[in-house]
Amino acid sequence: MAAPLGPTPPKAHDGLPPRERVLAMAAISLAMTMAVLDGAIVNVALPVMAKDLAVPPSAAIFVVNGYQIAVTAALLPFASLGDILGYRRVYLSGLAVFVAASLACALSPNLSVLIAARIAQGLGAAGIMSVNIALVRFVYPNRMIGRGVGNVALVVAMASAAGPTVAAAILSVASWPWLFLVNLPVGLVALLVASRTLPVTPRSRARFDLPSALLNAVTFGLLIIGIDGLGEEAGRGVALAEIAGALAVGTVLVLYQLRLPVPLLPVDLLRIPAFALSMATSIASFGSQMIAYLALPFYLQDVLHLSETRTGFLMTPWPIAIALMAPISGRLSDRFPPGILGGIGLAVMAAGLTGLALLPAEPTTFDIVWRLTVCGFGFGMFQSPNNRVILTSAPRERSGGASGMQSTARLTGQSLGAAWVAVLFGLTHGTGAERAIAFSLWSAVALAVFGGVASVLRRQPEG
Repeated sequence: MAAPLGPTPPKAHDGLPPRERVLAMAAISLAMTMAVLDGAIVNVALPVMAKDLAVPPSAAIFVVNGYQIAVTAALLPFASLGDILGYRRVYLSGLAVFVAASLACALSPNLSVLIAARIAQGLGAAGIMSVNIALVRFVYPNRMIGRGVGNVALVVAMASAAGPTVAAAILSVASWPWLFLVNLPVGLVALLVASRTLPVTPRSRARFDLPSALLNAVTFGLLIIGIDGLGEEAGRGVALAEIAGALAVGTVLVLYQLRLPVPLLPVDLLRIPAFALSMATSIASFGSQMIAYLALPFYLQDVLHLSETRTGFLMTPWPIAIALMAPISGRLSDRFPPGILGGIGLAVMAAGLTGLALLPAEPTTFDIVWRLTVCGFGFGMFQSPNNRVILTSAPRERSGGASGMQSTARLTGQSLGAAWVAVLFGLTHGTGAERAIAFSLWSAVALAVFGGVASVLRRQPEG
């Protein structure tokens, strides 16, 4: 009789057996797909939600911002809890909260309840995102970690690409609450499989640091709110004050962390050159990608006068190319230096962005598509090797902190990129969109080049 499936004990450090590995990755993939999708699909439904709940669009935006702030502020505290309690426990708890909050979102009678439910959903998503890469380190054997990281990158890319399409498809046949109700069957299946297959990981003897968690939440909460406010000229002074407050509280946080043997904000990991350079590379690359993602639709619609549908179609090659390249580069990173692979990938991405910045006045569809495809292939070549370095350059017992920092770097880069585009469009208001788009794309090129240089400078310790 075959042994029943169940959590693998902590002694199994070098990955799970093949069958359990496949099931564990299926559970991780389902949960990550939901978390990433719900960060994007609601944007499409905001106008419908605002009308149905009888609130102005400016108020409905908090449905998105509440989720984003909760995710960003909770990532590192939950990663720390993962080191203390075990990554499996934090992941399952986050998934359970996410599913329950999805039901609460669907049943929300008014905006206040919906925002509260979205904040709870963001906390659940943070539980999932904070330790997903750390779990990969225990699901896959050491020789296959790059492959596991590449599979996670593939899931994130596909979910990001599918977000607007999934939202449009659901809204074409059902009301907006179904955007959240679809999470229930998927989430329950993921919970069932994850509870039976995710490995039990070693726990640290550290205690959870509540003051650090509160300082972290204030720092990232103020930072995200301030960055979001930079796009509105009338409120830019308040936004700058919020960012200044975030920097002040963040300074206190860092100084406090330097005194701790196992800090919640893993500043000790930043003393590892490969880890620190990987963080810089990640922030720069995701900032570059977000700048292009936001600026290009304005180019396609305001300059070339294309429809929203065609704009969405033309933007699709980028995430598709990432999805195709991410698992390949993950496998390559198990055999070749990840820093070099990441540097090559960001050089390719910079070349594609340069091509977009130099598009002819009347480009053909092919002119646009091949450049976007080059950008996607470059980003896909970078992402998996970079995540592999982040994970393996940290000590095994600090995998949770490394995983939390990886997700925090991604969200920070995306937020900074979005803010930069908003500022550029605000400064060039009234002079035409072309200047803001050009500045944005060349800024994206510069960030990609910076990230590529940081990548090739890494020297990752083996083992």
